[in-house]
Amino acid sequence: MAVTDFPNQAFEQPESEPSAASVVSVRDRLVPPMPGSAMWGWLGPLLVTVFGAFLRFVNLGRPNSVMFDETYYAKDAWSLVNFLAERTMVKDADKVLMAGGTEIWQKCAPTEIDKCASYVVHPPLGKWLIAVGEQLFGMTPFGWRFAGALLGSLSILILARVARRMTRSTLLGCLAGLLLAVEGLHLVLSRTALLDIFLMFFVLAGFACLVVDRDRARQRLADWYESSPISDQGPWLGLRPWRLAGGILLGAACAVKWSGIFYLVAFIVMALLWDAGARRAVGLRRPYSGALGKDLPTLLGAMGLLPALTYLVSWTGWFISATGWGRNWAQATSQGPAFFVFDSVRSWLNYHFQVLSFHSGLSTPHNYQSEPWSWPLLLRPVAFFYESPKGSCGAETCSQAVLGVGTPVIWYGGLAALIAMIAWYVATRDWRAGAVLLGYAAGWVPWFYWAIADHRTMFMFYAIPMVPFMILAITLAAGLILGPADAVPSRRLLGSVVVGGFAVLAIINFWWLYPVLTAEIIPYADWSSRMLFKKGWI
Repeated sequence: MAVTDFPNQAFEQPESEPSAASVVSVRDRLVPPMPGSAMWGWLGPLLVTVFGAFLRFVNLGRPNSVMFDETYYAKDAWSLVNFLAERTMVKDADKVLMAGGTEIWQKCAPTEIDKCASYVVHPPLGKWLIAVGEQLFGMTPFGWRFAGALLGSLSILILARVARRMTRSTLLGCLAGLLLAVEGLHLVLSRTALLDIFLMFFVLAGFACLVVDRDRARQRLADWYESSPISDQGPWLGLRPWRLAGGILLGAACAVKWSGIFYLVAFIVMALLWDAGARRAVGLRRPYSGALGKDLPTLLGAMGLLPALTYLVSWTGWFISATGWGRNWAQATSQGPAFFVFDSVRSWLNYHFQVLSFHSGLSTPHNYQSEPWSWPLLLRPVAFFYESPKGSCGAETCSQAVLGVGTPVIWYGGLAALIAMIAWYVATRDWRAGAVLLGYAAGWVPWFYWAIADHRTMFMFYAIPMVPFMILAITLAAGLILGPADAVPSRRLLGSVVVGGFAVLAIINFWWLYPVLTAEIIPYADWSSRMLFKKGWI
């Protein structure tokens, strides 16, 4: 259902009470009712989430090895547990870990503690999350992968619920959750101690909060329309707790990786446009000045100040520790509390400028690097792990692999759905199509600048925050294919066959790839047959 403007004629007689018909029309237009059972609205997504969680947690400790960039983040997380800041590791620290040891840091005298500080280029929140699993389950592959599997599973529930809210369909919400559950890149990153799954989680959760806030704000507008005198700009809608939660979550995304800022900026613009659209839909004569005057100040607080505070708080360990890179603890503590605060902030900002310089100049060639244009086509995934164990698969040559690749049926179907969303948005200005396109673009387009301007080294798994929006595009397209609930039975039947067939193909494609996503030991010939693009996937 596209949101259209309510006719201004309704306000030509401001002193009269709105008619019952106009009240119903405005409320239904602003917040379409949620059909179906509230119980199934939760139970269906939860069942899909349990299925996805099973896929992510089963044999989570396999392979029993330090995979790819786990060599940085798993050890940095363990350092945060012990020192509150990242610390330089000894040579062959991975071997020490896999042998059961945990003393993996260089030793420094108290007077030379700065020499043991480790220079890291990502904020600490994602590593703190990894550290939770390490504290609960030990410094083991299962321990350092636990948090990723947990938040990856929860993201299935969030996507199913937000898709249900956007489509007003429990069936389509469950379809979205199912597609994320069987999405290969999401599965691999949920089972690996990298930061990107946490970035994706906070971006999706922040977006979901903003979608809920959109409904809540429109409900308040409808209440105001029913009971208050008419004005040109409309009312102030309060502090809006769901928007506050969205700001905190998007700040957390930035505290995992700086690329979260792309989403924060995009969603600030989106939220303001939603506010103006709501005021316009209710028929206000000055909806845009109303949004700027009534909504923008609290929007900047919720999605400007709160994210900044969230980001700052994520660095608490660095501030209260003497062992962080560039901390200058001795200097900061030498001249009293006021100087301590001033010098700590100065050191923190200087550290950030160093990190910015690093990211801008990161152009070291890598075997698995790829350009952003190739990510939606799955042309060059990253091999997180590969070994050839002897005689463990019943064949002469065996393979054990973790390939960070998406499920092709979903990704190529997603491309078609995104094109459909462009056409739908141009034709109808439907807010859902616009939100999905903006979310996808915020995770993709900025990387083209870094590729062109700085020739930055990039990898396909950077695309993981785009994946929920790609699946939302598929879900919205599925809704269009199914047609409205009152469509002729033949239309609904054909739509059900098409959508159901796509879901089955996605599951089959995922099942086929599953052994090379989860380090199953299989014959080399079986591994090779799953390499869709021999040149790019090997």
